[in-house]
Amino acid sequence: MSLTADSPVHSSSSDDFAAILDAELDSASDASPEPGEVEEKEEEIVGDVDDGYNSDHQRIKRRKVEVYEEMVDSHSSKCQGEAPQTLGSSPKKNVCPHPGIIGGMCIRCGQIIDDESGVSRVAFGYIHKNLRLANDEVARLRDKDFKNLLRHKKLYLVLDLDHTLLNSTRLADVTIEERYLEGQRDTLPDTLKNSLFRLEMIHMMTKLRPFVNTFLKEASNLFEMYIYTMGERAYALEMAKLLDPGGVYFHSRVIAQGDCTQKYQKGLDIVLGQESAVLILDDTEAVWGKHKENLILMERYHFFASSCRQFGFNCTSLSELRNDESETEGALATVLKILQQIHSLFFDPEHVDNLEQRDVRQVLKSVRKEILKDCKVVFSRVFPTNSQAEDQHIWKIAEKLGATCSTELDPQVTHVVSMDAGTDKSRWAMQEKKFLVHPRWIEASNYLWKKQPEEKFPVSQAKDK
Repeated sequence: MSLTADSPVHSSSSDDFAAILDAELDSASDASPEPGEVEEKEEEIVGDVDDGYNSDHQRIKRRKVEVYEEMVDSHSSKCQGEAPQTLGSSPKKNVCPHPGIIGGMCIRCGQIIDDESGVSRVAFGYIHKNLRLANDEVARLRDKDFKNLLRHKKLYLVLDLDHTLLNSTRLADVTIEERYLEGQRDTLPDTLKNSLFRLEMIHMMTKLRPFVNTFLKEASNLFEMYIYTMGERAYALEMAKLLDPGGVYFHSRVIAQGDCTQKYQKGLDIVLGQESAVLILDDTEAVWGKHKENLILMERYHFFASSCRQFGFNCTSLSELRNDESETEGALATVLKILQQIHSLFFDPEHVDNLEQRDVRQVLKSVRKEILKDCKVVFSRVFPTNSQAEDQHIWKIAEKLGATCSTELDPQVTHVVSMDAGTDKSRWAMQEKKFLVHPRWIEASNYLWKKQPEEKFPVSQAKDK
């Protein structure tokens, strides 16, 4: 049985990592010395292991008894030992460094591996059940895949599910105003017929975000894509089927909560892509503590009422309003243009000779800094009293967008950001004909990757004035 056939999500794609593992195993197990040097024969691997791994044992038993070190991929971790001097002599026992194991067996030599062998390994169960790879092997495979991806002018894109690509609600949480969603498909508005799904087996209703199908199709030409969610695997796989019914975008690259190596945190340690070539789309910054430089923060998609309540919004949901996000001007349409821009800059012909030294995080940073690059911002009554302005989140966002932030007024100031039109700095802005804007102006510019019209973010006088 091949690894691809036994992967959580089957794929016949040649760039699927499960297929790469198959090729690695085939090249190692089927390779043979020069004719006449060694007589080939097969060895049955016998071990006291669980029945669930028998098929993998049958695959690995094709390993030859007598092989030379050069039979193993020169870039892979090798089984160390001396080659036998003659056919009649007893070969010395090899000591395998175990680059990876499946079900307690080395993927190279078929040895039964003791969990206490002292080799540090990372679990990649989303690729293949019980697959664990040593750190050196992970680095080797990343480097190999990275070079292959660059040849195809692609990068990596890690996609969150909930509130980024779709929105789900439990059936029990559907409100009275949302009951129309439970009707027959042919009675639904045209905008919902192909994007709303009732999943009885998991007691959920899911709404795909507008433009998501076009987004995935276009992004797949530029990126190798992963799904990465804090949801359970069963849920993640159901969502993957909705987003990718043909299995052409994600293959086995669906990472769920149980795959994470740190509780309540997502990490690129279980993504087989070089960090310097990975972009992340997620609505939650906090879960990417170690990889914020790779992150493009998405505006949350709240279609269902339960989603609004989950985040403390006391408002009428899109579903209750029988409305939806714009296809052409919504979050996914906006971020696709940014991804295309970043990809184009990364593969700029001027850098074609040093692509492996390029870092997409630096490209992302340079694109982001263009948004408010000509703005000098002063804040008024936005931060808590006695706090350090430079430590505040909105200050940091403005700087990332290229703005110059200050605590003092001067003629070069272009914007006063305030929540109260009655402050001294706010009145100064109006007198000097500077822009007076609400902090949401910075937030909107950040989400939409474009400086927003200031007149859409007016500041009113505080009620207690």
